[in-house]
Amino acid sequence: MFKVKKTEYTNKTFRIPNGLITKMEEIAQNKGVSLNNLVIQCCEYALENIEQTENLHKLTSKEN
Repeated sequence: MFKVKKTEYTNKTFRIPNGLITKMEEIAQNKGVSLNNLVIQCCEYALENIEQTENLHKLTSKEN
């Protein structure tokens, strides 16, 4: 059966340097996505990869 999924969002305010905003706005426009969508994707990617990096670091430090 088809179920409609709804993602819940919370509004937060973050201070981001102007240069980073400019770059992200350009990327979002070039990729045809909203700035909000790009920020979400960047955060998700960073969180997924920081866990992998930390796990790799733990493995390599155990070997030494």
